[in-house]
Amino acid sequence: MKLTKEIKIALASIVGIVVLFVGLQFLKGLTGFSNDNTIYVAFSDATGLSVSSPVYANGYRVGVVKALDYDYDPHGKIVAEVGLNKEMRVPRGSRAELASDLLGNIKINLVLGDDPLNMIAAGDTISGGMEVGIMSKVSDMLPVILDIAPKLDSIMTSLNILLADPALRNTLHNVEGMTNNLNATSQELKTLSASLNREVPGMLHKTNGVLDNTQQLTANLAAIDVADMTAKVNKTLANVEQVTQKLNSNEGSLGLLMRDKSLYNNLNATAASADSLLTDLKAHPKRYVHFSIFGKKDK
Repeated sequence: MKLTKEIKIALASIVGIVVLFVGLQFLKGLTGFSNDNTIYVAFSDATGLSVSSPVYANGYRVGVVKALDYDYDPHGKIVAEVGLNKEMRVPRGSRAELASDLLGNIKINLVLGDDPLNMIAAGDTISGGMEVGIMSKVSDMLPVILDIAPKLDSIMTSLNILLADPALRNTLHNVEGMTNNLNATSQELKTLSASLNREVPGMLHKTNGVLDNTQQLTANLAAIDVADMTAKVNKTLANVEQVTQKLNSNEGSLGLLMRDKSLYNNLNATAASADSLLTDLKAHPKRYVHFSIFGKKDK
């Protein structure tokens, strides 16, 4: 069968449309086929959730949101149709949480239950809610942050005034000077320490010499017979005491000389006579010395 030009254009168009559809589905995260396991998640509030939002389990992408429907029964739930990888098994007791990243993109996190034997079947529904995470806490803190913002502005204004104060610059300049002085002092201490390290060994050697001399002197003092020396001193003191007693008594020449007044007076008279004789001898020597060649006596 010969294909005409029109048939070729039609087939090319059909193939292009199919490829475009599959590509769009792939970009959205959808497979476009029905071989995924489908489960449903019921949310009371699905703000930000949309078709093609990713689904994660333990941080790994396991599916995508295929459709969103509003349940008009009295509960008013938003039901998300989720297509999971056919290898994914979800234990009973699992739930889903809506989470937001820093860019505001919404995703579903599956919080898996701890029952390894009982798994939910395709088409079952699990409950969903908002994740109590960092972004939720940041949202809760926004009112407090807005309340603190004016105070922060006032603090920044005061800080700018403080930084513009010349006294602060002078203080910083003084601190720099103190730092330089501390550096100089540290260098001097380092030099002094090095000098002490050089001189201390010699000083210790001299100190050891003094200690050796002191030990030798102590040994010499210990070698002295104190008892013998004390006995000799006592004997000498006894002899001195004995001599003193004799001097104080009337016995002996020294005692008599010290105590006999008549002897003292006689000695004084004799000394006076001798002095008078010497005086007369000097005045008239010829009276006492007779010497002549011819033997004539001078009258």
